[in-house]
Amino acid sequence: MGSIYQSHFFRTLNKTFILRISEFLLPNDSTLKPRISLRGLLLLGALIHFGFSALLTLSVDEAHYALYAQHLALSYFDHPPLVGWVQWPLVYVNAPDWVLRLIPQACWWLATVMAWHLAEQLRRTVPIWSDSIPPGAAGRWAVIAILVAPVMHVLGVGLLPDTLLLVIVLGIMQTTLHLIHATPAAPTPHDSLLACPSPLKYWVYLGVWLGLAGLSKYTAVLFAIAVAGALVINLGWKVLLQRGPWLAVLIAGVMIAPVIIWNAQHDWVSFAYQIKHSSGSSWHIKGIGVFIGLQIAAFGPLIVAIIIGVIKFLRQQPNRIIWGLSLFIIVPFVVTAYMAGGGRTLAHWLAPAWLTAIVLGANPLALHWQLGKHKALAIIVSIQAVLCGLAFIMLFFVGVPGLNAQHPLHQKNPLADLWGWDQAGQLAQTLAQQQSLQILTVSNWTLASRLSWYARPLPVQVLDDRFDQFDIWFGSPQKGQDTLYINWSQVPYQPPVSAQQYARCIELDQLAVQRLGRVTSQFTYYRCEDWQGKTK
Repeated sequence: MGSIYQSHFFRTLNKTFILRISEFLLPNDSTLKPRISLRGLLLLGALIHFGFSALLTLSVDEAHYALYAQHLALSYFDHPPLVGWVQWPLVYVNAPDWVLRLIPQACWWLATVMAWHLAEQLRRTVPIWSDSIPPGAAGRWAVIAILVAPVMHVLGVGLLPDTLLLVIVLGIMQTTLHLIHATPAAPTPHDSLLACPSPLKYWVYLGVWLGLAGLSKYTAVLFAIAVAGALVINLGWKVLLQRGPWLAVLIAGVMIAPVIIWNAQHDWVSFAYQIKHSSGSSWHIKGIGVFIGLQIAAFGPLIVAIIIGVIKFLRQQPNRIIWGLSLFIIVPFVVTAYMAGGGRTLAHWLAPAWLTAIVLGANPLALHWQLGKHKALAIIVSIQAVLCGLAFIMLFFVGVPGLNAQHPLHQKNPLADLWGWDQAGQLAQTLAQQQSLQILTVSNWTLASRLSWYARPLPVQVLDDRFDQFDIWFGSPQKGQDTLYINWSQVPYQPPVSAQQYARCIELDQLAVQRLGRVTSQFTYYRCEDWQGKTK
């Protein structure tokens, strides 16, 4: 009996939900302009992002990079400075969190529009696509692929270096495409090796984009390698002997000079940290399998369909332009996958590279759809849309609705990380004033970033042995120092009392963070006295 009901359910799903998805993707009404569909999709994404930006406190990384803006510098311990610089005007005027989050929302919106235009430009570039795919279809698929990719929404709400790279990498890709079209494949007899047959402005644009990438994240060098490869594949090695590429390198080098200067002043600590961080621990092949599974979960199975579509196209219709631009995903993927073997990777690191894959794969998806092969794609998009919707629901309820407070999934709830830090910072300020304490301490840097932001201008010192940005900003505990120590239930530590830590800690207060009547986490505050340990 149950199988009959299940069969009826899936038949109903096929006839209604999937059919509606199909009609939404490519409406039968030929009078509906593609840009109308684009505006609707962009508005949907913008509304989602704005709603959650006003609802959630800053995440650990967001707060860390907002502190970059508060402590303006040429560069920082773990990342280049652009993510802090772009926030500085808003932080300077003490703008609220939701205003700071207008920056990542604008980046997501701009990157999505750029992806639309790039996909359409590639449609016009490749004859089989321009002959078979109607205008607007490829762009619409690019927007849909972004809209149903979960991690893209994370970057659309929280400002990370990767959020900036969404726009910057597409700018690099666009400029590379211009250079391929504008530069002769081989110099004419009248061209010297120092000639620059393509318009000089494109090389200037490329240098600026690469400079911005270098100011955003150290791994942006992978996209510089991809650019060089794409140009060589399409224009030959002699293009590197022209003056244009070296002008671009010069401009990029001048732009990243602040990073070099800061590191020279700080014993090259960023480069040492990045080398150690990327090398990871012992290397295992299973790490790559975990990495691939994580990427599919983070960006959805549609990304697999996109990669398959690009590979099938290149096998059937070898095209140098698409081959060259494919390096924008191949180079970062290979390097990041290798790093994953050593246990060093995060889901969002490949977001800019997957965005370029979406641009390349939008036309194969559109062509597949145009050939009447709707069902599989509609199912994949439907599944991803449902999963995104469930994720938004869980964010709103801070976990699975209805779970008992004692349930393990509630007690160790990663979504609790986005609630209550503003209250915790306010109470820390009050207690520090009452106790005449000038310094806050925590046991881990992930706790320090939020407290540093929401309890500013109080300094927050980190008690672990790791030297990081907080030691540069706030130093480490000094002999005999008293402090307000804060513990958090989702990442709990024992009060730091030992012969190498504080002599004693006295509990002062507790803060229970609630959402919709449920306690999501708890902060505990201690007065800890007489630091006995060493200074880092």
